[in-house]
Amino acid sequence: MPVGDLLPEILLLLGGVGCILLAAFTPRARQGLAAGLALLVLGVAAVLAVTQWSGPPRLTFSGVWALDPVAVAAKLLIIAGTGVVVLLSPEWMRTDRRHGEYYGLLLFAALGSVMMAAASDTMELVVGVLLSSAASYPLAAYHRAWAPSLEAGMKYYLLAALTNALLALGMVLLFGIVGDTGYAATAAALADGADPVALIAAVTLIVIGLAFKMGAFPAHAWMPDVAQGAPAPVAAFLTVVPKIGAAVALTRFVLLLPAEIAWPWIIAFVAVVTMTLGNLAALRQTDVRRLLGWSSVSQSGYALMAVTVAATGGPAIAALLVFLAGYAVANVAAFAVVVSWRGRTALDDYRGLAGTQPVPAVVLVVALLSLVGIPPTIGFFGKLLLFDVTIDGGYAWLAVVAAVNTVMSLYYYLRVIAPMVLAPRDGDVHRLGPLAGLAAAVAGLGVIGLGLGAEALLALVPSVAVAR
Repeated sequence: MPVGDLLPEILLLLGGVGCILLAAFTPRARQGLAAGLALLVLGVAAVLAVTQWSGPPRLTFSGVWALDPVAVAAKLLIIAGTGVVVLLSPEWMRTDRRHGEYYGLLLFAALGSVMMAAASDTMELVVGVLLSSAASYPLAAYHRAWAPSLEAGMKYYLLAALTNALLALGMVLLFGIVGDTGYAATAAALADGADPVALIAAVTLIVIGLAFKMGAFPAHAWMPDVAQGAPAPVAAFLTVVPKIGAAVALTRFVLLLPAEIAWPWIIAFVAVVTMTLGNLAALRQTDVRRLLGWSSVSQSGYALMAVTVAATGGPAIAALLVFLAGYAVANVAAFAVVVSWRGRTALDDYRGLAGTQPVPAVVLVVALLSLVGIPPTIGFFGKLLLFDVTIDGGYAWLAVVAAVNTVMSLYYYLRVIAPMVLAPRDGDVHRLGPLAGLAAAVAGLGVIGLGLGAEALLALVPSVAVAR
């Protein structure tokens, strides 16, 4: 077996185990050492992943693992997002006696997301989803003494139990139809014909299972609760990292399906409902973290636009990757500012903060404008590419719905920005610490830097190929 092909993933696994062991045998005062270990592991894993970029798209480990630019790009996004979350965490988690174990869970959850993105076999996909979910349950409820955190963890767990069971059932149905778990064999068998009723049932169940990890309709209800109730760094992680893995996994899966079952219309319907529901719910939120949670739901709908036209080839998948990069850096930046302001979530708490805390306020403004898609942020280029490939793919009506939703989203983002910038403030706000501020600044620079360097970014993915 070519073990070298999985060096980044093996390193994440060993790093997670190392963090757990370090936490078990280290005094409480030194639990923060696990954060340094996690950052070191993520840095080395990123370097190893970069070395895989230039290789030809191929399947490895008997065809169950895809090693292509799509998998590598998703891997780098997942690692980068996890790295910023780790940087946000030590000051937030300092008083928790289980501080060190937290970083092991983060690495395991990130590994599950990487497995989803690289899966070329239904069983590997199920294992990736389950690993990501199992590591995420305790993360969502990590503040076990706080009722909203326990509620968020319980809702996440119950919905995950249902959707993961539906995903597994869909995989079993698909195996019964094609007699194999590999993607290549599945595509060949489906091309020869299959029972349409059984196939539609299997596809529906699998889409629902992956929609849960994306925070998309109809399994989206956990997202705002986790965004509000989970520890703020965990909220940043769970609204970004699993979404990346699931979006790429769903893209790989739908490319196996025959056109006869009209799967693009299924995905387009889910995209419309997801973005519209997320934006409508966000309009009336008075809690910034919950607002960001509903915003994350709506952003899943935009990502599904690229999945809808994925069969058109490289441009659609490249648009998906650029959009996911823009969404990831902007959403993590927004949550990083929330963390640096000690988790303040009421809209009234943000009034006038631009006058007393200009740097984090600028980061938050830039992040929210990127989520809308305002130039020169990376979010603008991500959405522009989405609209382009969606129209070229024959779904101009979907691009129109997305444009209307984008205008709608501007209203609730301005509900945060306007009072923060324009309203007066009597007192200052205490910051969490320098690490959280550094993470927020890095993420904010990423939003602008990726936007200004969008041309170079697009040059890296001119013809993204998927290994089959």
